[in-house]
Amino acid sequence: MKKTLAVIAGEPNSISSEIIFKCWKLKRKFNHHNFFVIGNINILNKQKKKLKYNIPIKKINFKFDVSDLNKNYLPVFNIKYQQKRAFEKISNKSSKYILESFNAAINFIKKNKIQGLINCPISKEFLLGNKYAGITEFLSKKLGASGKEVMLIFNKKLSVSPLTTHIPLNKVSGQISKKKLVEKIKTIDTFYKKKLKKKPTIGVLGFNPHNYSNSKKSEERQFIIPAIKTLKKRGLKIVGPISPDSSFMVYRKHKLNVIIGMYHDQVLTAYKCLFGYNSVNVTLGLPFFRVSPDHGVAEDIMGRNIANPVSLIESLKFFNYFK
Repeated sequence: MKKTLAVIAGEPNSISSEIIFKCWKLKRKFNHHNFFVIGNINILNKQKKKLKYNIPIKKINFKFDVSDLNKNYLPVFNIKYQQKRAFEKISNKSSKYILESFNAAINFIKKNKIQGLINCPISKEFLLGNKYAGITEFLSKKLGASGKEVMLIFNKKLSVSPLTTHIPLNKVSGQISKKKLVEKIKTIDTFYKKKLKKKPTIGVLGFNPHNYSNSKKSEERQFIIPAIKTLKKRGLKIVGPISPDSSFMVYRKHKLNVIIGMYHDQVLTAYKCLFGYNSVNVTLGLPFFRVSPDHGVAEDIMGRNIANPVSLIESLKFFNYFK
């Protein structure tokens, strides 16, 4: 049975509308679920004209019927927003609009109208400032789940998860703890077992080059190795600590399903080289699944009709993996 999903249009001055249009045009070629867009109809109409897409757009209300999502038009739940030109320079002008879009999506979830939400790219710097490291943390705070959130960059062949997300490197060491490692890895393990019906093999990276430090209080000795021992005692399939520099060379040897890194670029750099757009950003630890394409707003190519929609397509397909 197809799920009903909401796609938040995200930052209006980005590639978001373009990838939405391309995804909608291709939807019959994929086993997509029913979906509608939460965004502003006026700006979407201006952008489809600029991008030369002949797509009818129709407003739906909160009491929409699923049959409304299977017509020959793009269904949109309208959020108020004013912008003169199709594309403008990104600023905090769109912040209220984006936040209201998230509020609408959460309201749909609370009323059991949708089974999950996908948000197109947003500019964290303008929307969140210094309040939150990213949408992952913003949503967990909003939903009373702070500390339980997990960023999982998902592909059915291999997924990665950074223990810390969008924080400066000089703050990473202070954010590593045994408790945090144990809880976040348990959340990932539970997701694989309950939703994907698979007992995952999880590789845990060290923090220092070659997992070595002269310090007797190294992160490996203090937190990472104790966490691995605890998780193994609880029956989880854990490999590590693995030297970060060779981790993406040996993941097949260890038959890893997930690699846990200590910071964002430790796992994302090599991962994006391997999978490109064929992965999605999933937030675990919330009452629902929040998914987003694993790329940014791409302001440098907005309005040029050259954006790749694959990660948004994969975001929709993510919900095919479980009932």
